[in-house]
Amino acid sequence: MTQRTVVHLLRHGEVDNPEGVLYGRLPGYVLSDLGHEMAQRAAVALSGHAIDAVIASPMERAQQTATPIAAVHGLDIITDPRLIEADNVFEGQRVSVGDGVLRQPRTWKHLTNPFTPSWGEPYVEVAERMGQAIDAARDLVRGGEAVLVSHQLPIWIARLSAERRRLWHDPRSRQCTLASITSLTFSDDELIAVTYTEPSRDLVDKASKVAGA
Repeated sequence: MTQRTVVHLLRHGEVDNPEGVLYGRLPGYVLSDLGHEMAQRAAVALSGHAIDAVIASPMERAQQTATPIAAVHGLDIITDPRLIEADNVFEGQRVSVGDGVLRQPRTWKHLTNPFTPSWGEPYVEVAERMGQAIDAARDLVRGGEAVLVSHQLPIWIARLSAERRRLWHDPRSRQCTLASITSLTFSDDELIAVTYTEPSRDLVDKASKVAGA
């Protein structure tokens, strides 16, 4: 008999980032008040699911987003470093168009290859570690559901990889808004469906338009 297992990939909520920097893996970047509200929305959206595990990136914003979901289901948060944000050479700097570090010629050497990409952790490596985390979660909750709290780029790359699509892409094309849920449904080890929901769509419209999600 086949087993149906669902792995939900949840992006964290809005982060308090008044400087508008790409915060990446920097410590100390936590959810804003709106971000906490988004985390609560995600918890409500998943409250009717039989969640057997809540697993999160070690970054504070991911741990905070996971907290209300774990509380609803009476679970402890499992930390998996494979869910961490992608590394980026522009971490800690403003990268917004027109007034950011990308205007400085000294940074252009990092922009030579959008396919790898040349400015950060290779997409293939992100896909590999995210795939390993998803497989481990699926094995852990066979026949049930798991929530993995991660970040925009890793979640989008995981989805592209799962759907056997090319990994290089225009960042503006990512379907992965704040506190969105990308759900992977498996029959045994075979991916049979990918669904996407935005429990905080109205809150996203209020969120600050800043870099580094």
